[in-house]
Amino acid sequence: MKTLPGLENVQTFLALAQDLNFRRTAERLHLDQSALSRRIQKLEQSLGFRLLDRTTREVSLTQAGQQFYRDNAELMRGYDESIQAARRVAEGKAGLLRVAYMAFAATELMPSAMLRFRQAHPYIDVRLEYIRTQGQKIALANGDVDIGYMIGPFDHPDFTALQLSSEPLYIATPRNHPLLLRPRIVPSDLVGQAIILGNMREWEEYRWRLNDMFSGEGIALNVTLEASNTLALNGLVAAGLGITIYPESLIGFLGRNVEVRQIMHPAFRSRTVLVWKRSNRSPQVQAFVQVAKQIGVHAP
Repeated sequence: MKTLPGLENVQTFLALAQDLNFRRTAERLHLDQSALSRRIQKLEQSLGFRLLDRTTREVSLTQAGQQFYRDNAELMRGYDESIQAARRVAEGKAGLLRVAYMAFAATELMPSAMLRFRQAHPYIDVRLEYIRTQGQKIALANGDVDIGYMIGPFDHPDFTALQLSSEPLYIATPRNHPLLLRPRIVPSDLVGQAIILGNMREWEEYRWRLNDMFSGEGIALNVTLEASNTLALNGLVAAGLGITIYPESLIGFLGRNVEVRQIMHPAFRSRTVLVWKRSNRSPQVQAFVQVAKQIGVHAP
């Protein structure tokens, strides 16, 4: 395979082709004229054809030199752009970041972080994917996503988990429900109530967290209906089929046909954590973590 001419010699030719003056080009490149001449001669020898016509009075490009200049000037612009693009990736200012999120982070935490992250890092391509908490753990372990918003706490030696929020839980009831007459809602008020919850396929982690909280108070929830998404849960509640339990982040999205009351108990909270692999030290991940820290509440 034929050896390609050195990049330094090509860059020297491009500079000379712009000036068409050995003295000025040598000064611009901080070379003496003999060194400049040697580079051009070496380039022409490696190519096997002349690039310049030289007389004692002027320097001009041959037709081959004109073609070589046009093509390589474009190549050098692309080369410079590739260096800048690679530098942005190395500095965490470009590249790809894959972010997973679950429903409770989709209302405020993730969108707010995305807005600020896009403003600070416009060259990073961010791909968002809704994945339930248990699925995120698998996706992170397999390297399918880089970072994820999930229900916490999460403690694993292979992962770093940063708590972003700890929000109180609320009951959502139909209008005029008897529970709304009580001055405050405590966990024991839900004994015997018809409870509507997300199904185990989509809401598994949240269901386990709720079960742990209510079991700690000696309460078994009477789950009478299940649905896969928030819209269906809201519709079932509004129709008078029961009540449901939401974290505070979803309260503003429930519509006009349900009422909400906070469950007054310090342990009845939902935590959102941001999780990534300890071995993933990419600048894109670290940049996103810094933005997410600024958005998160860090409540205990």
